[in-house]
Amino acid sequence: MIDWVKKLTGEFIDIIEWLDDSTNTLVYRFERHNNEIKYGAKLTVREGQMAVFINEGQMADVYKPGMYTLSTQNMPILSTLQGWKYGFESPFKAEIYFINTRKFTDLKWGTPGPSTMRDKEFGIVRVTSFGIYSIRIKDPGIFIKDISGTEGRFTTEQIQENLRGKIGMRIKEVMPELGLAVIDLEAKVSVMGTMLKDRIQPDFEAMGLELVEVQVQDIGLPEEVEKAIDKRGAIAAIGNMAAYTQYETASAIHDAATTPNSAAGAGMGLGAGFAMGGGMVGQMAGAMGAMNAAPAASAAPPPLPPQAAYHVAVGGAQAGPFDMAILASQINAGTLKRDQLVWTAGMAQWTKAGDVAALGSLFANLPPPLPPV
Repeated sequence: MIDWVKKLTGEFIDIIEWLDDSTNTLVYRFERHNNEIKYGAKLTVREGQMAVFINEGQMADVYKPGMYTLSTQNMPILSTLQGWKYGFESPFKAEIYFINTRKFTDLKWGTPGPSTMRDKEFGIVRVTSFGIYSIRIKDPGIFIKDISGTEGRFTTEQIQENLRGKIGMRIKEVMPELGLAVIDLEAKVSVMGTMLKDRIQPDFEAMGLELVEVQVQDIGLPEEVEKAIDKRGAIAAIGNMAAYTQYETASAIHDAATTPNSAAGAGMGLGAGFAMGGGMVGQMAGAMGAMNAAPAASAAPPPLPPQAAYHVAVGGAQAGPFDMAILASQINAGTLKRDQLVWTAGMAQWTKAGDVAALGSLFANLPPPLPPV
């Protein structure tokens, strides 16, 4: 008995409406038994919706937002198609689809692969990009006929992959047409978005959609190009290349000295420091020699005796040999300490630097080690 009542009441629907509680539904088919709707039923179409009647596979009437009593006055096309041979009080059969006409935002797109561009500075560069776009249904008839068909519920997920591909392919055409250097592309993302929208709009209209907005949110450059841009910016900011080189060398020495348990790093840092120190000492020595140069003598002085050069043990690794001037600069800098082992030709074994008589004078100006607590 109850099933019979449900069937009977389902055949004669008095109120037709759709309350959308989703965020992604584009088209919803109104469900009813045997597609039978009572003549004089109430149709409610809310703001952001349209209702489309389909009769035997053909689109009949389209209703904009409002409340309608389904009668011959409000259904001119469908009334003609139906013929009403059984009288106006009988139910009629038609499929009703509610179309969500609001704007769907924050749909994502991206290039399916890098776009190859020719750049004056970097040559051939492969560039990627991504962003978001917004759509809404503009022509319900085209959209139902060509896209959604007879789906009971058609969502953005079912078409988003297709739309994403259209935008991603078109931007690969737009970026080279701008004629900009790759480092200037990010400053023109709004222009790119406008060009994309104008270029792709006809493709969307052919599907019954309106492309409301396209945003280009980021331009992706290859890692090597980004590094080159960063390096050029650093050089331009510093200006003096000699100062930049000294700064980089000093940074490398500090990083090596402060890295724990790194024998190779410590040796490299010490060696780099000795090399820089030696170069600076050599420059100072040359300048002092030029200032104190005496008038040309009748006979050249004999060559200076060779200076002792010492090897230094750094974290279990051997560095050097280094002359006295370089050792002095490292002692003053605190890199070479008294308890580090050194060796030079003529020594029987490795000895602490503080115990070597020839190096004693270099430690004279440094305080002795603190006594144990």
